[in-house]
Amino acid sequence: MEIYTNEPLIKRNARIGQIGSLAGLVVLAGGMFISFTRPDLFVFSLGALLFGFILSQVGIYFGNRWSRRPRPDEHLDNALKGLDGRFSLYHYTTSVPHLLVGPAGVWVLLPRHIRGRITYEKGRWKQKGGNLYLKIFAQEGLGRPDLEIGGALDSARNFLQEILPEDSEVPDVQAALVFTNDDAVIDADNAPIPTMHTKKLKDYIRKTAKNKPISMDKVKEIQESIIE
Repeated sequence: MEIYTNEPLIKRNARIGQIGSLAGLVVLAGGMFISFTRPDLFVFSLGALLFGFILSQVGIYFGNRWSRRPRPDEHLDNALKGLDGRFSLYHYTTSVPHLLVGPAGVWVLLPRHIRGRITYEKGRWKQKGGNLYLKIFAQEGLGRPDLEIGGALDSARNFLQEILPEDSEVPDVQAALVFTNDDAVIDADNAPIPTMHTKKLKDYIRKTAKNKPISMDKVKEIQESIIE
């Protein structure tokens, strides 16, 4: 499998995460200092605390995605290790963060580093278990991945339409929600999109490839167009 990663982007965003976290701590400390030493400046201390919290959340957001090792792209690399040379995996080099192209078709991969039991019931995603502190301060939220993937699919289709020759048919693009945390338990067979742990991702892709959803001529055309 060929892997293409935008290393400069990763380094830049990792730096943003470090600066955001440090700046957030400094501003929070300043707000606490004002609140204890100058009670008459309560409004300023409250503003500093709120701004510091926002900065720290920005730092956590960027840190989780770009600084913490293994990063989301590294989790996917490890999960798909062993796929043959007909597959190509693109990290932050196309219109979506993670794109897999190969005999299994074109796949948008959405990684989530969340612990606990992940379920999809009655049209709603739920995360059960896990540490409340980590949910708020140290890890990303579950959110609405189906909506996020919907936007990513549209972006991927538009991207392929732009790079492929005008007379070339744009293939169907699929998506998968992939959980990378070892402490995640997935119970979402009824989810609107394939949802699984990274441990099952490679086998799922291989089984899909056996159904030959896309020709190798189309695979090569897409891969060459992305590189160009």
